[in-house]
Amino acid sequence: MNESHNPKPGVLRTPDDCFENLPDYPFEANYVDVGDLRVHYLDEGPKFADPILLMHGEPSWSYLYRKMIPGLVAAGHRCIAPDLIGFGKSDKLTSRKDYSYQFHIDTMEGFVKGIDLKNITLFCQDWGSLIGLRVLIDNLDLFKRLIVANGGLPTGHGEPSEAFMGWLEYSQKVEVFPVGKIINGACVSDLSDEVIAAYNTPYPQEEYKEGARIFPTLVPITPDNPESENNKQGWQTLSQWEGQVLTLFSDSDPITKGGERYFQKMMPGAKDQPHEIIKDGGHFVQEDKGEVLAEKIVNWLTN
Repeated sequence: MNESHNPKPGVLRTPDDCFENLPDYPFEANYVDVGDLRVHYLDEGPKFADPILLMHGEPSWSYLYRKMIPGLVAAGHRCIAPDLIGFGKSDKLTSRKDYSYQFHIDTMEGFVKGIDLKNITLFCQDWGSLIGLRVLIDNLDLFKRLIVANGGLPTGHGEPSEAFMGWLEYSQKVEVFPVGKIINGACVSDLSDEVIAAYNTPYPQEEYKEGARIFPTLVPITPDNPESENNKQGWQTLSQWEGQVLTLFSDSDPITKGGERYFQKMMPGAKDQPHEIIKDGGHFVQEDKGEVLAEKIVNWLTN
C-alpha cells in the first residue's frame, strides 16, 4: 500500500491501491472538485438517461450500491453514487469539528450542480436521507422523484429509538471504530470476510474515520439542535412537493422501523404508490436485498 498522503493540511486521501480487487465492484472511478475537496462518484449507465442519485449513509460508501447498480443500468437507467466527504474514495477531513450537517448538505449540493444533474430520482437511506432530502428541498427544480429506504428527516421532536441511542453511545466510546463489523451487524445476512474488508478499505488508519465517528452526534434528536428548525421547515416544503414518492423500508431495522408512514402521510406524491416493506432486510437493506430493490425501482419507474 502506498503511504497515506495529504492533498493539503487537514485532509487525507486514501491511496488508490487500497481499492484494488474489491469483490463485485468493477466500476470506474470519477472525481469532481467541490470547493477545495475531491468527491468520488460512480457514473454507470447511459449518460443521456435521467439519473438515479444513490445516496449512502453511515459508515458505508458507494460500495453499498454494487448490487443495485447492475439491474438499474440493465434497464436503461443512469446511476450516480457519490461518496460523502469522509467516506469511500472521497477526501477525508482529519478533524471532527470540521464536519457538520450543513457542511455535508453544501458539499452534496455542490456535487449535484457540479456534474449538472437534472430530472433526478433520489434514492436515499440512513444519512443519505438526512442530507439528500435537504438538497432536494433546496433544489426542487432539479428533482423529479424520491425513493426512501430506512431513512428520515428528524426534527428533534419525539424520543429517539433505544437502538439509535445505543449506537450514539457506542460510536463515541469505542476505541477502534470497526466499520465493516458495524455494517455486518446491521444486516440480516452474514457478510463474508472479503465484503467486510471492502467496507474497511477506505480507512487504513483511525484518523481516516473522523467523519464516520462524528455523524451520530450530528443527528437532530432534540429541538435545540441547530438543524432541527431547518428540517422542520423542510418538511413544510416536502408536504407541498408534487414529485412522486416511493418508500421501500425493510422489516428488520430497529432504528427506522415505521418511518415510512410519515413520508406516506406527509407527501402528496406518495399517494397511491406501490410502497413495500422489504422482507429479510436489515438497516443496510441495499446489502441484504440490493437486487430486490433494483427490481422494484425498475418496475416503479416503468409503470
